[in-house]
Amino acid sequence: MKRSFTFLIVILIFFGGACQKSKKKIQTLADDAAWCWFSDPRAIQLQHSSGSKIIAGGVSKNGSVVAFSYDMRKENIEKGIIHPYLEVDDHNNPAFLELPSGDILSFYTRHHNEDLFMSKTVFAGNITQWEEPRKIEIMNNDEEERYGSPRYTYANPFMLSAEKNRIFLFGRWMGFKPVMIWSDNQGENWSNSRVVICPQPFDSGNRPYVKYYSDGKTRIHMAFTDGHPRNEPLNSIYYAYYEKGRFYRVDGSLICTIDSLPFEPREATLVYKANSKDGRAWIYDIKADENGYPVIAYVRYPTEEDHIYHYTRYNGKNWDDDELCHAGKWFPQTPSGQREREPHYSGGLAISLSDVSTVFLSREMNGIFEIQKWYRTENKEWKHSSITENSDYDQVRPVVPWGMDHHDSAVLWMENEEYIHYTNYSSRIKILSPV
Repeated sequence: MKRSFTFLIVILIFFGGACQKSKKKIQTLADDAAWCWFSDPRAIQLQHSSGSKIIAGGVSKNGSVVAFSYDMRKENIEKGIIHPYLEVDDHNNPAFLELPSGDILSFYTRHHNEDLFMSKTVFAGNITQWEEPRKIEIMNNDEEERYGSPRYTYANPFMLSAEKNRIFLFGRWMGFKPVMIWSDNQGENWSNSRVVICPQPFDSGNRPYVKYYSDGKTRIHMAFTDGHPRNEPLNSIYYAYYEKGRFYRVDGSLICTIDSLPFEPREATLVYKANSKDGRAWIYDIKADENGYPVIAYVRYPTEEDHIYHYTRYNGKNWDDDELCHAGKWFPQTPSGQREREPHYSGGLAISLSDVSTVFLSREMNGIFEIQKWYRTENKEWKHSSITENSDYDQVRPVVPWGMDHHDSAVLWMENEEYIHYTNYSSRIKILSPV
């Protein structure tokens, strides 16, 4: 009996130690970086050069555009500078695209300025060295006459294998409107620009915000708003997708072709119609389920101090919309005696890629923003668990790397030692990687 008991203790210690070793841990991926949430993918898992590396990027306190990687097998971190001293503004974070060769392209802008950049890694799969940044000049005299000279913000690159690996690049570049260009030679040359969404009549102050997602094969999903919630008292959410030169509503009916762009928000599929009771909205994430149907995460603002997270999913006929939780107010640290400049900056939420019924979100708990994991059960009930607790600093803007093939996704987020404004911050990037 004594020998059996001793053997049991040894087994428990062994497996207890094994469980302890396999337990996830939170690490600092970058000790000086911040990002916005409208340039994606700002984090990817490499597919061609390495199956174990996660790549991400941000903007440092001195305005440098930086990249960093985490090798999930070796558990080591590497860092690189894409563009030193560009501008202190978290809107300028890079978005990444891995080419079939394993080379990595990064795309980024100088916020609402005249610069749109592309840079490529010197070595495949290695973000420590980058080629000299190259400016992309978008050209369309007709559109420039109609919408004004380009002023660049955000960059969202996608490659579609069904279109012979054509690269599409979307951003807010002309007349404050979403614009697209494309390249058939891996970014060496680009098409004329096309304004994609524009309410009529044209208003240079109106700016629809768009979140994009693509599986890299045939389709690019888009969830977008009428404009900025600061300016639009009834800011609603819409959906459309691109496929083979055309834009469609969620039911597959045609909106328009590329040649007949732009289209108006009201021509797309309405996801959430804002009203004075439930509040204006802003978009935070979009993914697609196993059927290719869109899954969208967004925020409603009944008041500027009450940010309510919503998750909506198309079922083939209708939108199933769930309220997740009240998330608190904005996260920027408003200086005493001043009015908050960005009252619609929620902590943020991101949909998992490996299971779109899982959402990672940032929520105000006892005055500090914490990261939580929310998941919907088969009974369509939502349960949640904490990823961070009792933090000293706000934990905000979670993102799930695109291309994750694990059952349990990694998640990255910002930790703000200080965040006064998108031009005044001291932030780190944290990561919780899969086992």
